[in-house]
Amino acid sequence: MLASVSRRAILAIYAVIIIIPLTVVAFGSFKSTQELFAGPFSLPHSLAPDNFTEVVGGQNLGSSFMNSVIVTGISVPLTLFLASLAGYAVSRLKGFMSWAIFGFLVLGMAIPAQANMVPLYVLFGRLGLLDNLAGLILANVVSTLPIAVFILGGFMRTLPKELYEASSIDGSGPWKTYSSIALPLSAPSIAAAAIFLFVIHWNELLYPLLFIQTPGNRTLPLALLSFQGEFQTNYPLLFAGVILASLPVVVAYVFLQRYFVAGITAGASKG
Repeated sequence: MLASVSRRAILAIYAVIIIIPLTVVAFGSFKSTQELFAGPFSLPHSLAPDNFTEVVGGQNLGSSFMNSVIVTGISVPLTLFLASLAGYAVSRLKGFMSWAIFGFLVLGMAIPAQANMVPLYVLFGRLGLLDNLAGLILANVVSTLPIAVFILGGFMRTLPKELYEASSIDGSGPWKTYSSIALPLSAPSIAAAAIFLFVIHWNELLYPLLFIQTPGNRTLPLALLSFQGEFQTNYPLLFAGVILASLPVVVAYVFLQRYFVAGITAGASKG
């Protein structure tokens, strides 16, 4: 009984901590700067979407939104494809070699992105990948591939070996077994990894800040930084931009929630 009450109290405190800033952001997106500082928690005097109109039109956030859609829309499927191939290959290997290759592939998770900033900048400069979306896509895929391999490879290793053997007996080659056996059975894990990667790539700021100089190539998180000046920050416009930037993540999670939960549950039950 005491444990249940303590757990609910902790969850209630955590909910309050989350709700307070969300309330300030939601109300502040409809206020002026003066109104926001006069009453951060008060209801806005008007629900006119002036700040949202200014963000989309006047601040040229539409092009930044499309850049984020392009980068995320290519990075997530490409990362999942490469990670699923690596996970399938590792799951077919046996003994020490399987664990050694799997450990090498996920070793990148231990290397912070900040440690790669200078080498990546020099390399991308020589390859002509600075200040374009192709460079961002490549950086996103490389940086998150170890995480995706860890999720998908760990799940595929738990699939029964008899399924692969039966497929081989039926005359299926490695590619046929991968596409008809491994991928369909790994669908919950792929969905969970897709949501995880979508959030990471959509909110990525380090690489755009490092590689992008042209305003027309900015992604959404980088464009939101333009609302913050050296001496003054336009918080109402920033709050409106944050809400618009968060909508795709919220919508994706709402529609893929059951797949995400199924993927986490499947991985836990097979681990």
